[in-house]
Amino acid sequence: MGDHGWVADSPAEGPGTVAQIVLFHSAYGLRPAVHAAADRLRAAGHTVHTPDLFEGRTFDSIEDGQAYQEEAGGSEEMLRRAVTAAAPHSETGLVYAGFSLGGAIAQNLALADEKARGLLLLHGTSDLREDAATEIPVQLHIAEPDPFEPEDWLNAWYLRMRRAGAEVEVHRYRGAGHLFTDPELPDHDAQAAERAWAASLDFLAELDGQEG
Repeated sequence: MGDHGWVADSPAEGPGTVAQIVLFHSAYGLRPAVHAAADRLRAAGHTVHTPDLFEGRTFDSIEDGQAYQEEAGGSEEMLRRAVTAAAPHSETGLVYAGFSLGGAIAQNLALADEKARGLLLLHGTSDLREDAATEIPVQLHIAEPDPFEPEDWLNAWYLRMRRAGAEVEVHRYRGAGHLFTDPELPDHDAQAAERAWAASLDFLAELDGQEG
């Protein structure tokens, strides 16, 4: 497992076993909701890796998680840990996914990986260089409004991703909290979460169908 604690279970048996996914946690750390999400994806036949970028630490607030991130070396250190965790699996053509902070990390890795098969973003995005280029399918699930992803930012992000060549699909959830897929947080919105997971599984199924 190395220093970063990625975990992968064997994929489910059957013809649906295709996508290999690396799923990055939010600033709260590797909480039960991340494991539950990974199990949901495994039940659909996918192999899922859940890197622990915080080395066993979890937090009760985004602010505490952000403080740890800075103490540990900032975004560059988080990206280094993420690359280390994903590298052993990248030859297979990964689907990168993540929650909030993890979404930003997933985006950075996906755009730097020529073999990436897709990008699934839950609650978070990242900036990208003007010369970025990618043709991967991208699906984003975001609260509307989201204090961490303002409307003007999202509009600019969408245009830059399209300009880079990505196929972008955005799902918005009016009135939901920022991390609405986590049932242990005040942000949770059960209806929005189920809609997000249904669309996410459809997205992954489409990627499976494109293989080969």
